[in-house]
Amino acid sequence: MIQLQQVTQHYGVRPVLRRIDLTIETGELVAIIGPNGMGKSTLLAVMAGILSPQHGKVIIDGMERKSTVEHELAIRRRTVFLPDKPWLPKNRTGREFLMGVGRLYDIPDDGLIDHVERLLNVFELEKEGDWPIRSYSAGQQKKIALSSALVTRAPIMLLDEPFSGGLDPSGILALKHILKHQVQQERATIVMSTPVPELLEELANRIVVMRQGEVIAYDTPTGLRSLSQCTGPLDEVIARLVHPRTMENLEHYFQERPKC
Repeated sequence: MIQLQQVTQHYGVRPVLRRIDLTIETGELVAIIGPNGMGKSTLLAVMAGILSPQHGKVIIDGMERKSTVEHELAIRRRTVFLPDKPWLPKNRTGREFLMGVGRLYDIPDDGLIDHVERLLNVFELEKEGDWPIRSYSAGQQKKIALSSALVTRAPIMLLDEPFSGGLDPSGILALKHILKHQVQQERATIVMSTPVPELLEELANRIVVMRQGEVIAYDTPTGLRSLSQCTGPLDEVIARLVHPRTMENLEHYFQERPKC
């Protein structure tokens, strides 16, 4: 479904992505993980067509991004991108915003109205749905932004840190179940970034581990454990791959001091 071929991205003279090769299959949820500033958001923005790489190609559903107007429009009809800090129309109500996004994706009003109502319910925004978005808390704004991506029913979803931004436990639970349903029942292809690995054990089919703008590992959670030679929690597995010295230093720190 998604292929990246030798993708390289620079900000000025600073390389952010270095010769990235990835293949993401239809019906997979792939998570991108790594320390802050390692290129996760940039990689998603390149996949989404927000950034054009200096070198390399992004191919989605057999079509190269920005190769022709027709291909780019076809990709955009099938893809939704939610950045970590999306723009929201603060003077519109949440319901108006969701209806507008759904119509952009040519979803008929009959089904759209019902889907909007169900999204507002599952994210506990029934009353707030008719309030202007400017009156929402940070967590509520995160929920309405997530709803705007889900309302599109796009088969390809690119989500930058969907579980951050003040999402409360009920919102996290709802989003986990919805994403699992999208992949398992709807065969959606989802790529998301996250700074923490706790949620990935039950969600991700495969995990991209990034360091200094490069992919240092791309495998299932089980495969990453084998690669790192660590059978512990996934956060320790990732830490051994990204910051091996940190784990060595911790082990040295906790060693028993020699007795006098």
